[in-house]
Amino acid sequence: MPELPEVEALAHDLGRRLDGRAIVRVDIAAFSALKTFDPPLTALAGGLVDGVGRHGKFLDIEVAGLHLVLHLARAGWVRWRDEVPALPPKPSNKSPMAARVVLDNGAGLDVTEAGTKKSLALYVVRDPMDVPGIASLGPDPLEDSFTLDVLRGILTDAGRAQIKGVIRHQGTIAGIGNAYSDEILHAAKMSPFKPSSSLSEEELQTLYVAVRTVLGDAVKRSEGLAASELKGEKKTHMAVHGRKGEVCPVCGDVVREVSFSDTFLNYCATCQTGGKPLADRRTSKFLK
Repeated sequence: MPELPEVEALAHDLGRRLDGRAIVRVDIAAFSALKTFDPPLTALAGGLVDGVGRHGKFLDIEVAGLHLVLHLARAGWVRWRDEVPALPPKPSNKSPMAARVVLDNGAGLDVTEAGTKKSLALYVVRDPMDVPGIASLGPDPLEDSFTLDVLRGILTDAGRAQIKGVIRHQGTIAGIGNAYSDEILHAAKMSPFKPSSSLSEEELQTLYVAVRTVLGDAVKRSEGLAASELKGEKKTHMAVHGRKGEVCPVCGDVVREVSFSDTFLNYCATCQTGGKPLADRRTSKFLK
């Protein structure tokens, strides 16, 4: 899933490519992806792109006072094309194509979603806050306003909730997903099952630094990369996420996994849980 660093880099890359270009049309290939009807997609035709930004994991293309907002969900992506086909994409349940943005110079964007579970969402709105997911976002962890006190309040309010679930909940902190929550907790040497309100002041400061550092470093590494390079960059620099059975780069222990019905987490027992492997979430106890 694209998370804050990848969406930030996408916004920079697309901003460079789209700035000042006019949108000819937006073709929808997966009708379930379009979540709004007013303004219509046709309202974007002829509009100049004023800029590309980010709200959490939402990509925001501003077009002549309107906003084309994308949430790429778990398996979505945006692919730049120097030349798009003359014919619009055909709707098909078997095709990964969700939408295509056609520009005045013949180039464009293909918005795709792999797999059979279709969750990608596209909105055309007058104000980004008209998108429910944006309106309910928590603070951005890379903004100056995201202070140690803000994180302290979030964790205190979360009570005994597991810390991994808290820091990846978009209404609590914007932009952190499954992958970077694993990386942040590994950097902080903290169990993903640790109760949020149980952190000491030292642990709180360590977690805060890990959030800012892991995300900030990922954003810096992605600066200047094209959209086609971002997935590889992300995967290459993961310490534990997606590396089950591999060696922890910090201590040399094996990276372990806890599986859930539709997702998983990765961690290092030596670095994060005092050497104790975590059982399945349904049977394991919180680690303190």
